[in-house]
Amino acid sequence: MEKENGETIRSKIIVLKKIDIYIIKKFLGTFFFTLLMVICVIIVFDISEKLEDFLRNNAPMKAIIFDYYLNLLPYLANMLSPLFIFIAVIFFTSKMASNSEIVAILSGGVKFNRFLRPFLICAFLLSGLSYYLNNFLIPAANKDRLAFEEVYYRNKLRNFSKDIHIKIDDRTFIYMSNFVVDLNLGNNFSLEKFNNNGELSYKLLSDNAKWDTTTNQWMVTNFVERKINGLEETVNSGAKKYLDINLKPEEFKRRTNSVIAMNYFELNDFIKEQTFKGSHQVVLYEIEKHQRIAYPFATFILTLIGVSISSRKVRGGIGLHIGLGLLVSFSYILFMRVSSTFAINSGMPVIVAIWMPNILYSLLAFYLIKKAPK
Repeated sequence: MEKENGETIRSKIIVLKKIDIYIIKKFLGTFFFTLLMVICVIIVFDISEKLEDFLRNNAPMKAIIFDYYLNLLPYLANMLSPLFIFIAVIFFTSKMASNSEIVAILSGGVKFNRFLRPFLICAFLLSGLSYYLNNFLIPAANKDRLAFEEVYYRNKLRNFSKDIHIKIDDRTFIYMSNFVVDLNLGNNFSLEKFNNNGELSYKLLSDNAKWDTTTNQWMVTNFVERKINGLEETVNSGAKKYLDINLKPEEFKRRTNSVIAMNYFELNDFIKEQTFKGSHQVVLYEIEKHQRIAYPFATFILTLIGVSISSRKVRGGIGLHIGLGLLVSFSYILFMRVSSTFAINSGMPVIVAIWMPNILYSLLAFYLIKKAPK
């Protein structure tokens, strides 16, 4: 009797392993196939759109293939992965349901939570891959891709910032009304220094400040400077003066999306630096940082929602499952994309705004799992 029970348990384990392998193959195979097909279509449309610019700027074929499109592939794959993970799960799970395979599995004594295991294994692998792509591989690829775009595709950089305030160190502050990138020139320049008591000790006003490439210093013209020491004040003026300060013109030549070329550690250091300098774009950089961590969790959530929706056999079959699934997935992905505006426009903490879609749809996923056929 014990021998028979042992053989039954071993045979059941073998069957479960076969089911796991079957589901994992279907999951990953469907996902990578659909993703590859769509990426190929996107690249074809992208080439047709940008071909004229490439030809006009004499972009070499080698650079187009290896510097641009080869580095664009991981970016597109990672951006589209949550949607196609969901489509893959919906497609083959609903097909299993319509063929009564899931009913047979559950009727054989397999619990629904055990049935979820191969799905969660795939979700774990894909979310780990997404995290690595987001924080390390894609930023490295973006460096070459953005460098290619600067030369052969993008319009010339312009700095449209007005009333620029920068903190150089704990007691030194700089102001410019605007900065002209082509000339490395800041207009209506002022520099202020404060003593340890927080009192103004030095102030310089000038028409403009221009970066001198020969001395690697800022040259101010038509300046007036005040040196304040308690009740004593000294005023000097002149036509030209050089300033040795910790500020480079590259600070004003950085595009907003340049952070996508920074890995996780570089982005953290950059955020600390810009926070210290009082940059008004710190919120955008923090959004990028938190999205890189929150985005991979979409793999788990959409997988759970997809299995819960498509595991029930219904009259509408695959079509109904796909339609309902796409509605849920598009709403989730759209919510993830627009949630950042809450941090930008309403002052909501960035971590709350970015993680809010994951929290809400996680609750939906657990609710659907409870309602799934057992």
